[in-house]
Amino acid sequence: MAYKETFNISGEHLLKKIKELISDANVTKITIADKNEKEIISFPVSIGIVGVLLAPVFAAVGAIAAVLAECKIIVERKDDIEHEATAAEKDEINPLV
Repeated sequence: MAYKETFNISGEHLLKKIKELISDANVTKITIADKNEKEIISFPVSIGIVGVLLAPVFAAVGAIAAVLAECKIIVERKDDIEHEATAAEKDEINPLV
């Protein structure tokens, strides 16, 4: 199961925070919204993303940061504890798998 976190951040710190979040292993999706929570951009985050694929995302985030004084970052994270429990439950149901 995933859960969401919201960060209120100024435009000048937006790109730095996005880079931090992308490097976090349990982040699955990042949404940038204005201060009224109107979605501006949303993109999935996967472990295998390389710098070349992130360049357009960083360019878009930089442009957004230049326009917005304040924004919100909504982060979807996977719940590692529940994920591990689910895997253990599957092993109990069918130990031969």
